[in-house]
Amino acid sequence: MAALLLRHAARQCLRSQLRPMFCIRNALPMGTSAKQEMHPYWEKNTRLNRPMSPDLAVYGWSLPMSMSILHRATGIALSTGVSLFSLAALVLPGDFASYLELIKSLGLGPALIYSAKFVIAFPFMYHTFNGIRHLAWDLGKGFKIPQLYQSGYIVLAFTLLSAAGIASM
Repeated sequence: MAALLLRHAARQCLRSQLRPMFCIRNALPMGTSAKQEMHPYWEKNTRLNRPMSPDLAVYGWSLPMSMSILHRATGIALSTGVSLFSLAALVLPGDFASYLELIKSLGLGPALIYSAKFVIAFPFMYHTFNGIRHLAWDLGKGFKIPQLYQSGYIVLAFTLLSAAGIASM
């Protein structure tokens, strides 16, 4: 309602042949600004020596926080990797078998090949198992703190075991 009145008054000022000072003189001053309203809040936080952001300063690193960040990171890595792999398959000459032969011809040691396979398998497995954990949360299960940590350790164990198994193939 106030916006409509303000718009009406502004239109009348623009339409009229009155001096601009007449319109400005009749305008009402705004209330306090957001900066003025928040000043006591920031002053109190400074006086009590509170941190600006409580995320890490108050709570510190925790398993659920770390796993949430890792879930987002693996999602970004997987989508980027799949996109780049698909683009490479379209653009590069040859087929997949020729690139496998190229890798075999490099004569890399088994430890390096196993490590590379583990690095590729880990994000897939972690994102899959943690996604199942998120589906359980969508059903409203596992929100108590002990359950969060228990499911987190289970996801990490399954991730490491399955990634190691896939890398050994």
